Amino acid sequence: MSATVVQDRFWFTVIGIMSAVGIAAVVFVLTGPRLASGPDVSALPAINTAWNATAAVLLVAALVAIRRRAVPVHRTLVLAAFAASSLFLAGYLLYHSFSDGPDRYGGPVPWLYYAILISHIILAVTIVPLALVTLRLGWTFHPRHRAVARITFPIWLYVSVTGVLIFAFLHWLDA
Repeated sequence: MSATVVQDRFWFTVIGIMSAVGIAAVVFVLTGPRLASGPDVSALPAINTAWNATAAVLLVAALVAIRRRAVPVHRTLVLAAFAASSLFLAGYLLYHSFSDGPDRYGGPVPWLYYAILISHIILAVTIVPLALVTLRLGWTFHPRHRAVARITFPIWLYVSVTGVLIFAFLHWLDA
């Protein structure tokens, strides 16, 4: 077995474990007991929305960069988008650890809100391992990076944009 195959197997195992832990943390925070006291987290939804919006802008900029064959710029932008998404996830976990629970939507278009929310949740779960695998393949200039990125990019962008939309529904379009 070649060293590359062994390295890939190692990193894909690490990615699988990291993805499972991340998804389990989100499920636990959403369904488990809330912490009785803690910091004031009321500003986190707006901050988290800014991280999602930042990730979306960075992803589009990364796409433009790679189409212009600016690989170093592309790499920097994708890593920055990953950092923004990671900061979103950290803020999301912190907020839901100390808040009263998920906000309820009571606005005029619940069918649209819940369609976006359900698709966002399902795709947010899939983007964790997809983004990590795509980053690993890109970092090593693996020939399959482009094919996997073509799947990852629209999902990641959708999750980032719909995260912003969910905030808008809850904070600006609620009754």
